[in-house]
Amino acid sequence: MTTKPLPNLTPTGTCWCGCAKKVGTGSFFAPGHDKVAEAALLAVEYGSSVAQLLHGHGYGPGHSVSARAVSEGVWRKCPSCDYVGAPASIANHTRKAHAFAVGDQAQGAEC
Repeated sequence: MTTKPLPNLTPTGTCWCGCAKKVGTGSFFAPGHDKVAEAALLAVEYGSSVAQLLHGHGYGPGHSVSARAVSEGVWRKCPSCDYVGAPASIANHTRKAHAFAVGDQAQGAEC
């Protein structure tokens, strides 16, 4: 959740990427077209450069957007390492990267 106010957007029944496809109730995009729109915006506004996007918003090596996401509470840090991400990403990361440690804890709990 962002801390800045965002407008309340309403789906229109037409894909917002600009392809004019009809979409289901409550959807802004046809499947996968959110990524098409994201890539087009990045190309048009930032020369397809994520570094330019970050710089344009004041982020970079000295000002981490990932650290801000954690400090704002929209992302989390893995309790076992330095990985950061959305809560679902942390859960997936923990299952994959720390499966052995999680298994050890579960076995210890049974003793």
